Amino acid sequence: MFENMDRDFVLHSYGRNYIDFASAKGARVYDKNGDEYIDFTSGIGVVSVGHANKRVSEAICDQASKIIHISNLYLIRPQAMLAKSLVEKSGFDMRCFFANSGAEANEGAIKIARKYGEEGGVVKRYKVITLQHSFHGRTISTLKATGQEKMHNYFGPFPDGFVYAKDLDEIESLLDDKTVAVMIELVQGEGGVEPLDKEKIAALCKILKKRKILLIVDEVQTGIYRTGEIFASNLYDIKPDIITTAKGLGNGVPIGVVMTTLKDIFSPGDHGSTFGGNYLVSRVALEVLDILDEYKNSGALDEFMLYFERKLKAFVSEYPDIVEKEVGLGLMRGLRIKRGELLTKIIENSFKERLLVLKAGRDTLRFLPPLTICKEEVDEGFLRLKRAFEKIGSS
Repeated sequence: MFENMDRDFVLHSYGRNYIDFASAKGARVYDKNGDEYIDFTSGIGVVSVGHANKRVSEAICDQASKIIHISNLYLIRPQAMLAKSLVEKSGFDMRCFFANSGAEANEGAIKIARKYGEEGGVVKRYKVITLQHSFHGRTISTLKATGQEKMHNYFGPFPDGFVYAKDLDEIESLLDDKTVAVMIELVQGEGGVEPLDKEKIAALCKILKKRKILLIVDEVQTGIYRTGEIFASNLYDIKPDIITTAKGLGNGVPIGVVMTTLKDIFSPGDHGSTFGGNYLVSRVALEVLDILDEYKNSGALDEFMLYFERKLKAFVSEYPDIVEKEVGLGLMRGLRIKRGELLTKIIENSFKERLLVLKAGRDTLRFLPPLTICKEEVDEGFLRLKRAFEKIGSS
């Protein structure tokens, strides 16, 4: 019934798996028949403190009973508190703008860069360099910022001014007097979960600072402790001019954030969002940050990241004919699969074993479990993944 309803009335923009999930708890989700699945995706890196987290649920209910939305024309106390928390936890001297998604956050970052490139109301610099295999969103501008040609079909004409570097080494040669910013993901999620080289990033930062070109770090997926610190930028020991984040901050409640050192770049009317940072989402995000901050400070987050990494390394050793290597940082991980057809089969087999996993790029099995996943859930998930791998060997 509901599958037909979806097919009839919802645009077909997703290759859906028509399973009907009814409830979830932690890293376990249950379909309408009560069958249990282990979730190594967390809604594509979103449900960072687990499904049906009690503290998040209580925060939602409490805030919903008071006030959900009033608009950004008035003071929103939890938004101010959230901005302060993000800035202080990151250690970056920034201000925040709140939106509803990662794409919107990246749109905001591009607008900040473009305004920075103006002098006296005249556009002097406007070009933004991104990397091939990057992914920055699905709006017209962020789609063009995405350095994957296949993503640019059908939707042109696009805004001008985006330039793609094949790797970090090529960026310097592409800089010119029209370049205003370089926009990168420190770990490319859709590009294969491959962390960028720390020394090369440090060298790039020095070049950009010398030429007064902005560094935008897209932390939509890497941020909010996904890679071990509140931002991957902290791990890389760099100070970006602009950071964007989203996904894991709201645990499923839509939110996006632009943070920038250019504190006075916007004047009233330059940018806005009807829903961004309203009472409900800000209150939830504050709770998520508190939970993850406590978890990080207890040592449990780092412990589970190492535990998950050891599990992945075991697969590299046990299945050398299938797996090339393990990749990623923190709990943004992947297994590089040697042949694309095997990757498709592993994902299919995993689902049959009631394990939810993801694909990244052409050849990477991607894992984005809840950050608060427990050892029992990790062990059970990897047992199911092993059965999925074993079916490859017997087919």
